Amino acid sequence: MKNNVLLLVAVLLLGACAKHPTADTFIRGKIWTGNPAKPWAEAMAIKGDTLVAVGSGPEVSPWIGDSTTVIALPAGQLVTPGFIDTHTHFVDGGFRLSSVQLRDAKTREEFVQHIADYANTVPAGTWIMGGDWDNQNWGGELPERGWIDAVTPNHPVWINRLDGHMSLANSAALKVAGITDKVKDVPGGAIERKNGQLTGVFKDNAMSLIDRVVPPASEVQEDRALDAAMNYVASKGVTSAHNMSGYWQAFERARQQNRLITRIYAGTTLDNWRNLDARIKSQGRGDAWLRFGNVKQFVDGSLGSHTAAFFKPFADAPNDSGFYLTPPDELYRGIKSADSAGLHLMVHAIGDKGIRTLLDIYERVQKENGPRDRRFRIEHLQHIHPADIPRLKTLGVIASMQPYHAIDDGRFAEKYLGYERCKTTYAFKSLMDAGATVAFGSDWFVAPPTPLEGIYAAVTRRTLDDKNPDGWVPEQKITVEQALQAYTLNAAYASFEEKIKGSLEPGKLADFVILEKDITAIDPVAIRDVKVLRTVVGGKVVYVMK
Repeated sequence: MKNNVLLLVAVLLLGACAKHPTADTFIRGKIWTGNPAKPWAEAMAIKGDTLVAVGSGPEVSPWIGDSTTVIALPAGQLVTPGFIDTHTHFVDGGFRLSSVQLRDAKTREEFVQHIADYANTVPAGTWIMGGDWDNQNWGGELPERGWIDAVTPNHPVWINRLDGHMSLANSAALKVAGITDKVKDVPGGAIERKNGQLTGVFKDNAMSLIDRVVPPASEVQEDRALDAAMNYVASKGVTSAHNMSGYWQAFERARQQNRLITRIYAGTTLDNWRNLDARIKSQGRGDAWLRFGNVKQFVDGSLGSHTAAFFKPFADAPNDSGFYLTPPDELYRGIKSADSAGLHLMVHAIGDKGIRTLLDIYERVQKENGPRDRRFRIEHLQHIHPADIPRLKTLGVIASMQPYHAIDDGRFAEKYLGYERCKTTYAFKSLMDAGATVAFGSDWFVAPPTPLEGIYAAVTRRTLDDKNPDGWVPEQKITVEQALQAYTLNAAYASFEEKIKGSLEPGKLADFVILEKDITAIDPVAIRDVKVLRTVVGGKVVYVMK
């Protein structure tokens, strides 16, 4: 018995003297962890791609060894979990970085000149795409092909409004597509005409008439666009992005070549769900860098294009209340089928009628397909009817929203909807107060993939035209920490990944950003000007501000 006791004491002494594991990196500074149980820390340690300790200095410092890189942040800087952008058209955003830039065209003349200047830089026959024009900049008048035909006689032009729900074709593009003034209207879309002649503007489903003749990008072009997109969002603190649809092969090539520096949740369209299901059954859902499983569809269009579905007509168009892009019966059948396969539904709905239609379908499918952790999402959820706000919590539906849209659309939404309906437009606070899970993103290319601007928008609601210094619909403002959670832990939950990322906790991936200022302690108006100093994904630095 005595020998056994001595042996036990010896073992305990040896264990006490054993060397503590060594971290690769130790960071000391102010850290917002995103962990609701312990939101603040002063140090964290990283080994490989994983956080091994987060807490006070004395708690984490035992991880420092001879080979540990120790980083002491100056007072005033802030560490947060890496931002997760829950709604992107990621590779398209990369293509936009090198296309004609029209978002800042303030007049018709500037719009035309930007296109003319760009046309002079590319060979004849090259399609001019993208653009992201905003007709509100010059009073709301829609552009026409007659504005640009003279400066683009040798280039097909197919440029989209910034919301992505309408595009302008010049005469050269119409010729390539074989479209004349006799073209018939398209269900779920609209074709603008004046005196029976095409203006060149096509909305929503009608855009397919031109899309079908646009030449596809090459693999090299796709890879370059993806690399450009990843580097750009890294400079904004984005470590993960949810891609709404397309470019699977580009993502898979990057994963196979170890080129990914942004974690991707890769989606597809609802009409392609069977191919996604087959891929998952044969290859699995992927890994922490590239995951599959989400399915995207549209209920309606957008506010700016007058194509979102509302119960009442637009205030500025009394005979127009928008329309469905997908008939409700067809939408129900598709959602039920994809949900039966265990896929993740992420459906676009913007108008109050479109949102209620989708909630009704989600509720019906839940009852018919039986209980499971499905995390249905509504993308955008911009103009919800007050009576439907509590339903998101009840049904477990995630509000996937883009706060930048609020300060963009806030410039003209009251003109389109009237004051009363705007009270629950971008209803961040009402939804959070009702217990809904709200996850934030950008909708890039439609809006910039800049989470700090998104946080600024959600907290201040100051519209882009600076005409609402106290905030547009100020009762829907939220706190900085609420906005941070929507960009981190809630966003990870929105892709079933909250156990591996979204907060800075031991055992989770070392995805984080270092900000030059503590955005929880400064004037919220200054948040959009704060710089990202460093972005780290899986313990590796992918961006450093120069």
